[in-house]
Amino acid sequence: MPDLNRLGAVEAARKLARREITAQALLADCLARIREREPVVHAFTHIDFDAAMARARVLDAQPSDGLLHGLPLGVKDVFDTVDMPTAYGSPIYAGHRPASDAASVALARAAGAVVVGKTVTTEFATFHPGATCNPHDVSRTPGGSSSGSAAAVADTMVPIAFGTQTAGSIVRPAAYCGVVGYKPTFGTVSRVGVKMISDTLDTIGGFARSVPDVALFVAALSGRRELLIDDAARDAPRIGLCRTYEWDRARPETVQLFEAAARQLRDAGALVRDVTLPREFAGLAAAQTKVMVHEVAECLAFERLARHEALSAELVEMIGLGVAVPLAEYDAARDLARRARAMLPDVFEGLDVLVAPSTSGEAPAGIHATGDPLFNRMWTLLRVPCVHVPARSASHRLPLGVSVVGRLRADRATLLAADWIHARL
Repeated sequence: MPDLNRLGAVEAARKLARREITAQALLADCLARIREREPVVHAFTHIDFDAAMARARVLDAQPSDGLLHGLPLGVKDVFDTVDMPTAYGSPIYAGHRPASDAASVALARAAGAVVVGKTVTTEFATFHPGATCNPHDVSRTPGGSSSGSAAAVADTMVPIAFGTQTAGSIVRPAAYCGVVGYKPTFGTVSRVGVKMISDTLDTIGGFARSVPDVALFVAALSGRRELLIDDAARDAPRIGLCRTYEWDRARPETVQLFEAAARQLRDAGALVRDVTLPREFAGLAAAQTKVMVHEVAECLAFERLARHEALSAELVEMIGLGVAVPLAEYDAARDLARRARAMLPDVFEGLDVLVAPSTSGEAPAGIHATGDPLFNRMWTLLRVPCVHVPARSASHRLPLGVSVVGRLRADRATLLAADWIHARL
């Protein structure tokens, strides 16, 4: 069976469980794809072919009893790994060898995943980019900060990969690379052993090529088997079209896609109506920025105080902005977030999910920057589950898509709606 690397996670897991394929054969095709495309895409910082194949051999000799049994996995290089270097995207930590795995990596291994390697992250998961290119057009950014993970999944190097989101670091690269990105409700997946840059915002999630695939991944990491999607949702969701207060920054391709998506979903039988957010929500993107830069400056205290010369100009500027945020403004931003979260039940009244823009437009040219997370900032601050789903666009050759946003802690309902929406877009 050729091109096993193109299998989605759920299909591959089923074939592995039925012994129709082996973990070694699946991994061999993924590694062949990596050898072919890695010199162009630059998705990885470290790959251990021999260790991965040894792990696959062990798994083939065991019963298939873990949700991720035999599935090749990319690990973003802000997650500690005991057997691979972890540099957090910074020269300060070149060659750093953690003493243990991050909790989520340990849980992925326990569920049967085969860690192929570490994927490129921006510097400390902020904005200074690594070497990764967009696999659809190598002259463009893959987005960030989970650059390598999104690109590796999009280019069929691995079926699943870790991401983190503090502003838009899962949704934006998923959108630019044309894959599914899932940012669960804040706190769903343990952050222990992941380089923190914002205690208020940092969220663990992942990438795959379908909603059931990424749901499988996060179910294994969180122990929440209710996230698993065994059958496609039959009932059309009730959808609120949410253009957000940042709509004036949407580029023509996003406006065109968003309006077309609304028509397609209505035609498919969904109840679709426009949603206007409360006035207080207009300040959430700015509030997220204040919280983020302030906490980046705090979390990277050692790096800014002891290794300042090794930081990029972009990060030095961000840290400077964070240090300058008055504590009263930081507290006010967090208070606004709490008030807005309390308003969410009214926003979702009569609706299952919101559909919102994922990005201002398609992936920008050049890899010197990772694009603007403006459309993602509010949802990260609100801590709600978000699933980016790609959508077809006849007039654009680069990927586009939308965010499916759910109620706090309503991740299963959000994933089911996202799967229904993805199938129709």
